[in-house]
Amino acid sequence: MKEKIKLALAQMNSKRENKKENIEKIETTTKKAKEQGADLVIFPELSLTGYVIRDQLYELAEAIPGPSTQNIEQIAKETGMHIIFGMPEVSEKTKATIFNTSVFVGPDGVIGKYRKMYLPTHSVFEEKRYFRPGYQTAAFDTPIGKIGLFICYDIFFPEVTRLTRLQGAQLMVCISASPAVRRNYFEILTAARALENTAFLAYVNLVGVEDGLQFWGGSRLVSPTGDVLAKAKYDVEDFVMCEVNYGDLRPAEAFIPTLRDLRPELFEKLKKGSENL
Repeated sequence: MKEKIKLALAQMNSKRENKKENIEKIETTTKKAKEQGADLVIFPELSLTGYVIRDQLYELAEAIPGPSTQNIEQIAKETGMHIIFGMPEVSEKTKATIFNTSVFVGPDGVIGKYRKMYLPTHSVFEEKRYFRPGYQTAAFDTPIGKIGLFICYDIFFPEVTRLTRLQGAQLMVCISASPAVRRNYFEILTAARALENTAFLAYVNLVGVEDGLQFWGGSRLVSPTGDVLAKAKYDVEDFVMCEVNYGDLRPAEAFIPTLRDLRPELFEKLKKGSENL
């Protein structure tokens, strides 16, 4: 496994309901990332289709593997790159059960996927109307490190990142479609989740306006001690190269020993408390 890897944070304005154009943008950006020495390029939540697509989801969602993931696999194979992107995934068993999914592809094909566990359904959000929640956290062993995935609103629930870290994730990747009204929350939470788990956290957000909903960008890489190592611009497409040095994990864990000091007996109390809200 590499001690240091280079990331490309590909802050993208997706074309709604146009998978072909979005795949072309993913391909162009991946080749750019390769030229600049990246090992991994990360695209936002639902970057394949756009976020505000409502009933069109039933037409746009695909199985994994499927035509779009096969296209992305080919891009990864030709460039030798690792790619993370978001898409609506249709269940293998039914035709109208859809998940909001983060897909991890490498030069040898699909490495794995993560289905969003927490689906915001309040204010401007209506994800539970369309998506079924996932039930498992995800971390994958790869030549570029042990990498965990989660999506947007999941970051509000510390148990998601805690479980991902306990699966061994050294780099946690959060793809997102956060509107501008939530910017302050995500700037706080990205730092908090990295710090409390002493892990790197890469956050990549959509930009642009979809049906009146403005996405703020601000993608970033956060260190295991909560420092922002790199940050993309607000409100416009951007492409940021940055570096993860896994050698920084050990001193961070020693200086902020949150994993050593975990109290497992509290987890059962948390479960019981949640059942009796």
